[in-house]
Amino acid sequence: MSKYRTNHIFTSESVSEGHPDKISDQISDAVLDACLAQDPKSRVACETLCTTNFVCIAGEITTNAKVDFEKLARDTIRKIGYDKPELEFCADTCKIDVRVHSQSADIAQGVNEGEGLFKEQGAGDQGMMFGYASNETSTLMPAPVHYSHRILEKFAEIRRTTTEGKKYLRPDAKSQVSFRYDHGKPVRVEAVVVSHQHSADMSREWLEKTVREVVASVIPVEFLHTGITYYVNPTGQFIIGGPHGDCGLTGRKIIVDSYGGVGAHGGGAFSGKDPTKVDRSAAYMARYVAKNIVATGLAEKCEIQVAYAIGVAEPVSLCVDTFGTGVLPDDNQLEGVIRKVFSMKPAAIEEILGLRKTGQGWKYQDSAAYGHFGRDLFPWEKTNKTAELRAAAGVK
Repeated sequence: MSKYRTNHIFTSESVSEGHPDKISDQISDAVLDACLAQDPKSRVACETLCTTNFVCIAGEITTNAKVDFEKLARDTIRKIGYDKPELEFCADTCKIDVRVHSQSADIAQGVNEGEGLFKEQGAGDQGMMFGYASNETSTLMPAPVHYSHRILEKFAEIRRTTTEGKKYLRPDAKSQVSFRYDHGKPVRVEAVVVSHQHSADMSREWLEKTVREVVASVIPVEFLHTGITYYVNPTGQFIIGGPHGDCGLTGRKIIVDSYGGVGAHGGGAFSGKDPTKVDRSAAYMARYVAKNIVATGLAEKCEIQVAYAIGVAEPVSLCVDTFGTGVLPDDNQLEGVIRKVFSMKPAAIEEILGLRKTGQGWKYQDSAAYGHFGRDLFPWEKTNKTAELRAAAGVK
C-alpha cells in the first residue's frame, strides 16, 4: 500500500502585514523586542486589539525596560502603511490605550530557576506544541502555505516601490493557493485567490494582470499551466479594509503563522510571548528538530509533538511521526535519536536557539507577518544538526 494518498488537492492561505490580526501581532512583537533589547530577562505576554482608529495594548509584562508603548504602536502602524486618515486607521490619529500589568507571581515561581516545586526553569504553561517539515520545497515547508506567503510578500514590495502600487494598493490583503498532490508530492497549482485592498480608482484589469504576473514570478514554472483558476477580489471590490473593516487581535492567525493546516497544531499562538512561553519557544524548537531530520534525509516529512506541564522543565511527552517516510522506526529508534541530540527543556531551548538574543540579524517582529517558519533569518530554521543526527542514527 502507498504511504501517500494518490491524488488530492490541498489549500493554504496567507494574510498580509496590513491584515488587522497581523497588525496586532506586529505591535505585540514590537513590544517584546523592545523589552528584550533593554532587559533580556523580561517576561512578556502582550496582547493587542485594533479596530477603527483605535488600538488597545494589554497583557502581563515584568521588565526593567523603559518602553514607550504608544510610540512603538504608532511606528509599527506607520511602517506597515497606515499613514492616511482616510483609511480610518492611521498611525498619527488613532487612539492608543495601554492596559499592562506585571506577570502573575504564581506563574513566575514555576518559571524562575530556584523557585517553585522543582527548582529548575519550568515551562511557562501547560500544553502541546507541534513542529513540521517536508522536502517538497527548498525551505522544507509545505508548498501551499509557502507560496501563499511569497505572493503577498511580492505584493507588499509592489505596493511600496512601484508607481501604480503606491497609487492603487492598500496594506490589507489575503492570498490562497491550492496545489494538486500526486503520491505525496505537489505537481501543479489548481487555483489562486488574491483579495487586495485598493483605492477607489484602481481598475480591476490592472489587479488581475498583476496577480498573474506575481504568481508567475514566485511559483516555479513546473507547477504552472494555463488551466489555473484565478479569483481576484471575488466580492467585486475591496476598498474598506484594515482595522476599519475588521477588528484585529493578537494570535488569531495560528494556521497562517505555522504550516497552513498541514499536520497538527497545539492551539497556542506565538506573537507577544517571551521564550519562557513554550507555546512559542517549544514550537520553534519542534520545527528546528523536524527540519533537521528532513534535511538529514532521515525522513521525507516529519512532525514533532512535545508537551509540557506548567512549572516543569522536562516535557511530559515527545512524539515523532514521519508518515511512513522515515528510514528508522519512529517510536523505538528515531525518538531515541531525537532525545540524544536535542534537549527540549525550556532553558535549553532558549540557549540553543538564542531566543533572547534578538537584534543579531533578526527580531521577533520579523516573524509576525508572512509566517514564523520557512525563512532563513530565524535561528530555528538552521539545519546545523545533520551531522550529529547521522551519527546518532548510525546512517551515512
